[in-house]
Amino acid sequence: MSATYVNDFHDNDRIKKMRYHDLGNTGMKVSIIGFGAAPLGRVYDADLPEEQGVAALQHALRGGVNYIDTAPFYGQGKSEAVLGKALKDVPREAYYIATKVGRYELDVKGMFDFSADRVTRSIDESLKRLGLDYVDLIQVHDVEFASSLDLIIDETLPALEKIREEGKARFIGLTGYPIQVLRSIVERSKVKIDTVLSYCHLSLNDSSLLQHVTFFQERNIGLISASPLSMALLTDRGPPSWHPAHYEIKKACHLAVAHCKQHGHDLSELALKYSISYVNAVPLTLIGMESKEQVDKNLKAVHDGPSDEQEQFITDLIKRQVHCCFITISAHGSL
Repeated sequence: MSATYVNDFHDNDRIKKMRYHDLGNTGMKVSIIGFGAAPLGRVYDADLPEEQGVAALQHALRGGVNYIDTAPFYGQGKSEAVLGKALKDVPREAYYIATKVGRYELDVKGMFDFSADRVTRSIDESLKRLGLDYVDLIQVHDVEFASSLDLIIDETLPALEKIREEGKARFIGLTGYPIQVLRSIVERSKVKIDTVLSYCHLSLNDSSLLQHVTFFQERNIGLISASPLSMALLTDRGPPSWHPAHYEIKKACHLAVAHCKQHGHDLSELALKYSISYVNAVPLTLIGMESKEQVDKNLKAVHDGPSDEQEQFITDLIKRQVHCCFITISAHGSL
């Protein structure tokens, strides 16, 4: 059992199937998948009932998922507020939770603020919404959008170090899309970086994170892969209107969905199984979940793993599709 096991809370029949792995040198043994809480902020479904999201989270935790990822940006505080309600009925020792600083509003002018003052206020706001005294991990949200990496190095990270010293967070992490930017900050930072979260880089349409695993492992940094479904690209429902992918990428993924259906496969299931197959290199994969049915589907994929037929189909699918990436607006480089 995991260190987060709590008698009389967990569903023993379900939790015994879950596998746990060390997240870098943090001492946290995390479930193979983590609960991505962006959907609770109605990022993908504006009509998602709050009680449905609460039920999904609690169902996931009872089933052995022990890691939750959120951010002030997800629904402009909505995700954290819903989590605060959901976690009132959950023992604190039953989960690890991570939030972020630096990205806030939908309006571009107020979207990013990596200053020490804003970071300091942000963690207090997050803790209040979550109803917690501390989070396990505090992360810089999408570092590539800072006006300069010097700001992250000289101001943001030292502010997070102070937050850690005050006991409001146990560990410090980075998140972002361009992996090379994440590497650059790790190399330059005087503040200890415990984790790095990369999104959409360990999926069926882009597995470039695997090229960087050794770099992070040599530095005892826990790697987290988010968005194995490429922010809903690899789903039947398809991506939201704000998705940054080019039309050609969206079209290719839409055709992949149809191709899978034609052959009796579910693209999102295959995509998740593909991502978590690299668990020895990347111990934690985050996936958004907004219903108990989604939780059960994802846990079944984790526990069953790919069949021989699915493995072959995944191989063929990758050969059919061009590996591609999104282009983000950043002044600090690309992959």
